[in-house]
Amino acid sequence: MRGPSAELFGNSRFDLLCKEDSIELKDIFSVKLKRLCSFKQQRRGTLLGITLFICLKKEHNKLKDSTLDLINYSEDHCDIWFKELKKILAGFSDRPKSLKIFLNPQSHKKEASQVYYEKVEPLLKLAGIKTDVTVTEYKGHALSLLKECELQGFDGIVCVGGDGSASEVAHGLLLRAQESAGMETDQILTPVRAQLPLGLIPAGSTNVLAHSLHGIPHVVTATLHIIMGYKPVGWCQLHPGHIQPVDVCTFSTTGKLLRFGFSAMFGFGGRTLALAEKCRWMSPSKRRDFAVIKTLARLKPEDCEISFLPFNGSQDEGERMARESVKSDCGEQWRMTQGQFLNVSIMAIPCLCSVAPRGLAPNTRLNNGSMALIIVRNTSRSEFIKHLKRYAGVKNQFNFPFIETYTVEEVKVLPRSTAGYNAEEQEDGPQGTASEKTTFPWNVDGDLMEVASEVHVRLHPGLISFFGGSIEEMHDSKDLNPSSLMSNFL
Repeated sequence: MRGPSAELFGNSRFDLLCKEDSIELKDIFSVKLKRLCSFKQQRRGTLLGITLFICLKKEHNKLKDSTLDLINYSEDHCDIWFKELKKILAGFSDRPKSLKIFLNPQSHKKEASQVYYEKVEPLLKLAGIKTDVTVTEYKGHALSLLKECELQGFDGIVCVGGDGSASEVAHGLLLRAQESAGMETDQILTPVRAQLPLGLIPAGSTNVLAHSLHGIPHVVTATLHIIMGYKPVGWCQLHPGHIQPVDVCTFSTTGKLLRFGFSAMFGFGGRTLALAEKCRWMSPSKRRDFAVIKTLARLKPEDCEISFLPFNGSQDEGERMARESVKSDCGEQWRMTQGQFLNVSIMAIPCLCSVAPRGLAPNTRLNNGSMALIIVRNTSRSEFIKHLKRYAGVKNQFNFPFIETYTVEEVKVLPRSTAGYNAEEQEDGPQGTASEKTTFPWNVDGDLMEVASEVHVRLHPGLISFFGGSIEEMHDSKDLNPSSLMSNFL
């Protein structure tokens, strides 16, 4: 072992059973007395020593729980070591002691409950973390609970589910922060940060948020980041430990806040999701494939005007906050483009997933204070499909003449068509009437948002913190067809 307290045990002899040459005391998350107990024994069994439970970093951002057995048969020696190690662990004061859990049992193949109770809960119990679990019953349940439930005494919130569940909980946490600060939640220019960190346990189909946070959609890795969620002495953005500040977008229209989010798509991505939502009578996989194929078959551009404020990387956060309230009125700083667009993506995070291992926005990071604006102008169906296929490979998916990419702070998207999408796609639903009001579909973190007018997207640096570590570049790739690739849009 290495660490400032290791010399306290210098007079005690232990035999070590571990493949590791050394461990850091900060990597230990639990300690237990090791005893040999037979089935018939009613009292404590024979003492064998102490077991340390350790968080180990493996390849490709994966974390693994491991054990180190310290073999010693002396009750006195083991008692000294056990108490000292417990004291050391208690000294990591920023590790969570109590967590509020939101569990969505309907995520993906309804495996979230099994994931939590078989893989997550045992590790949390081992680490001595108290939990309060709420099983959500419908979409929006976690959001409504977050508005009124008592959070005092919790050190963090954990969401077990997919991207929709995670986005809902993040949105609820941020809304609650605004209300606690006495702000009107329908009109927010400069939102305040969320008060508690959020942990994500991936139990969905694509797990874009969890994958972007951890570099891998691995349940044990996500759980250990939560358990080890401390901020070391000298904490800063370059060395965040197991707490990551993450940039968040606000989506508003006509001056009113619609929601908080991390990524959005307008055009093909929005239409695909809207069509899938109309096919709820199908199974999830079938409606995803059907929506992608049908939208590709009907591929048509959106006539709109896009205004954006380029990212000024030379500013520090204080300068950005100082000009936050006035920059929207400085017309000369904005750029504008208009025309026919097949898809518009606005992403504050890289949006990694299994079918886009380099991310839907590879040059974007979790907290670099900017968004990626990716504009796909009108082109042929075959060229658009080539662009989609490249997300799964190693070639640059943006190296096409019909694609423009920008690094921005704000974006405004104004549709100029009056047709909307309802009338065109109504025939795909089993029954129903077309909407009287023309609206346009947006895909925000996998949730459908229908808006009738201009949408204003603003970036807010480090608005929420997540349990998670800095990720390495991922290089895995595989060939996929456009249908399976586009399923991550849903």
